[in-house]
Amino acid sequence: MTVTTLRRLTGDQKHAPSAHSTLDVIRVLYERVLRITPETADDPDRDRFLLSKGHGPAAYYAVLADRGFIPDGWLDRMGEWHSRLGTHPDRVLIPGVEAGTGSLGHGLGLAVGVALGLRAQGYAQTRTFVLLGDAELDEGSNHEAIAYAAAIQLPLTAIVIDNQSATHGWPGGIPARFPGWSVSMVDGHDHDEIEHGLQVRSGRPHLVVAAVEKKG
Repeated sequence: MTVTTLRRLTGDQKHAPSAHSTLDVIRVLYERVLRITPETADDPDRDRFLLSKGHGPAAYYAVLADRGFIPDGWLDRMGEWHSRLGTHPDRVLIPGVEAGTGSLGHGLGLAVGVALGLRAQGYAQTRTFVLLGDAELDEGSNHEAIAYAAAIQLPLTAIVIDNQSATHGWPGGIPARFPGWSVSMVDGHDHDEIEHGLQVRSGRPHLVVAAVEKKG
């Protein structure tokens, strides 16, 4: 059902590949991992999810509708004038969205702040997840966030969709960009592999690299 909805939303949109590359990870997060429902969306001890890869929110919207956070009828007006569902997610307009994103390279820093704030408030069981694209790792702000999270052993999980679209490349691949983090390498379309990677609690920040076909 969610896949069919996504096809309906994206069609030939410019950022359709971004949405299709993230769908399986977001589905597994909401169906198997995140402690959040429409009824608990404002509870302070809920798990948090931030979509840093904000250029392809159609998959995010499809899953939110499937899980009951937003009405299915909203999907037909995605991107239209006065629609709540813009080409980037807006936390003020869309129930269940934790942060407005789309300016690439900022989501990981936001997630570090969220995880740090939750730990300071004593929510030891609350988890923070952030989904990034491999290309946005070329933004320098990510490396400051990566280093800080490792230095203070922050309970944070970053999922990087690896479709080999990064411009600069990196010796050693994506895990080499995350020193001090534990790492899981998964097939970005295999739900069991994705779940296994997301469930890791290593006592330090955790990276899940979700490999998908090279499309965008």
